[in-house]
Amino acid sequence: MVTLKHQERFRTDKGVFDAHTDRTLFELQSKGIFDNLESPLSVGKESNVFIALKDGKKVIVKIYRMQNCDFNSMFDYIRKDPRYEFMKKHRRQIIMAWAQREFKNLIKAERAGIKTPEPLGWRNHIVVEEFIGDVEAAPPLKDQYPEDPEKFFNTTIKQIKMLYDAGLIHGDLSSFNILNHHDEPYFIDYSQGTLTKTPNSMELLERDVRNICKFFKKLGVNTNYEETLKKIVGKK
Repeated sequence: MVTLKHQERFRTDKGVFDAHTDRTLFELQSKGIFDNLESPLSVGKESNVFIALKDGKKVIVKIYRMQNCDFNSMFDYIRKDPRYEFMKKHRRQIIMAWAQREFKNLIKAERAGIKTPEPLGWRNHIVVEEFIGDVEAAPPLKDQYPEDPEKFFNTTIKQIKMLYDAGLIHGDLSSFNILNHHDEPYFIDYSQGTLTKTPNSMELLERDVRNICKFFKKLGVNTNYEETLKKIVGKK
């Protein structure tokens, strides 16, 4: 059962816990999505990420902040997505749609065979997903370079193409939101992910590919942005 204990334990996480968030956490717990919050994991531009437990196993609870987030930027991104073109510029609705879109994108990515956290639940502005890691959370690529950069790069590009072939573009891919788990790339943070039929989808794909090529070139991989992009958008 959700109580005020988490507010006391995580009281430094200002702008996260309010009555609306408490109710949403309670609803997710009541559905058996997770048992209780355990500890903070990270703070992003729009969300706070916590480790929770479900039957003794770790899961991730991502809470989008209803107050101190870049609402205008979120609206600019989401209104171009055909799935959300009906959205009006209403803060709460946009933030909840942002969380819903991340959950939908996780489902789509998992079905496409991408190494990504399993989506476990969503309600309002909160997403619950699989914990990637062993005892500790798997580090982002920026903090732990792969033992074989070329292999890791090729696998990453393969996954970008698999996403593209499934009709989805990550839209915010970089060394910050690729986890290095046992030298395998796991994509996370799909909130900016959009469909390939979105008007600016190619611009987002190009940015993703450019970011990845630039990062791995620094690790000594002979990357070619133009050829890599052609490989992704070419026929299956």
